[in-house]
Amino acid sequence: MTRLILTADSSSAGGVMSAGHADLAVPIELRMVWGPPRSDAELAAFLAPRTSQERDSHWLDSMPPHRLQKLGMNDLGLIEACERCETVELWMGTEPNAQLVLIWLLDHLGPLAKRLGINLRHIDASVGQTEPARLAEMKFLGVAINDHHLEVASIAWQAFRAPTPHAWFDLLAKDLSVLPQLRRCVLEMLEELPEATTGLGASEMRILELISAGYVQPFDVFPHYRERFQRRVFGYWEAGALLEGLALAPVPAVSGLAEWPFSLEMHDEHERLARYKESRLSLTPLGKAILAGAEDFSRHNPVDRWWGGTHLTNDRLWRWDPVLLVP
Repeated sequence: MTRLILTADSSSAGGVMSAGHADLAVPIELRMVWGPPRSDAELAAFLAPRTSQERDSHWLDSMPPHRLQKLGMNDLGLIEACERCETVELWMGTEPNAQLVLIWLLDHLGPLAKRLGINLRHIDASVGQTEPARLAEMKFLGVAINDHHLEVASIAWQAFRAPTPHAWFDLLAKDLSVLPQLRRCVLEMLEELPEATTGLGASEMRILELISAGYVQPFDVFPHYRERFQRRVFGYWEAGALLEGLALAPVPAVSGLAEWPFSLEMHDEHERLARYKESRLSLTPLGKAILAGAEDFSRHNPVDRWWGGTHLTNDRLWRWDPVLLVP
C-alpha cells in the first residue's frame, strides 16, 4: 500500500515522512505569492507527465530519483501518480502560499479529486517545525474532498488570478469555512497590497518598523524570525527582494545595504555574502516619514510588481484599506 502526501514545502514533506505518515511525501514548491503568475499551460505542464529535463519544471523535481524508481513513479504526472497510490492526502499548511497551492490543486483536479478518493487534512500547526515523534502523535481531521471544496477552491483561485483584486476582496463576504485556513489567507494577501496612505505592503512596513526598532542587519529583519516578523506571506528570497526594493529605489526608504543583488550567485561568494550580512541598515528621511504615515513611497518611486494576477504600477496601484479596496 503506497501512501502519498502532498505538501507545499520541503520541510513539511520531510516532517510527515520522518513521522511515518507517508511512503512518499512530495512538496509542491511553487511560490504563488510572488512574481508574475504562471500561465494555465505552464501550471498544467508542471503537473503533467514529464516532457522536459529543465529543472523546476515538474512536480517531482525535488524528489530523489531512487525513491521514485522504487515506487514506480518516475516522471509520472500527478493524476497518474495518484491512480497508483492506495491513499492520497493533501497536507497544506496554514501559510498563505500553502493555501494558494491548495486552491490551485483543487481547481486543477476538479471532479477527479473525488474520483481518485483524495482526502484533505485540516492542518492547523507548523508541520515542518514539529519534532517527528510529536508529529507522529498529532491528529489532524481528514475529510474526503467534495463538491463544496471544489466550488470554493475554484472561485478563490479564479479570484486570485483575476486582473484586479476585487474578486479576491469579495471572498470576505463568502462562507469559506469548508477550507478552514482560506479566509486568513485572503486577509493576509490583501494586507500585502500597497497601504492606502504609505504605498507599501504589510511586510515592507514591517521591515521599516524593525529597522526603526534597532534591528540593523538584513537577516534580522527577515521572516525566518517568525515571532518578530509577524507576517507570513513572504519567505527568505522574497524578503531579500523587498529589502532591495526599499534600499535601491531612486528615493530609498532604507540606507546601508552593502551588497546586492540578493541572488544565488551572491550566496555562493563568501565575501559578498559576508558584506551583505554585515550591512548596517537605517531609515532614510523618506523611510521615517512613511513609518509616521506622512509620506507615500509610490509618490517618489516607480512601482512594478505582481500581486496574483494584478499587475501593480504607479498608474494602476490598487491599495488596501481595512474598510475598502481603492484604485
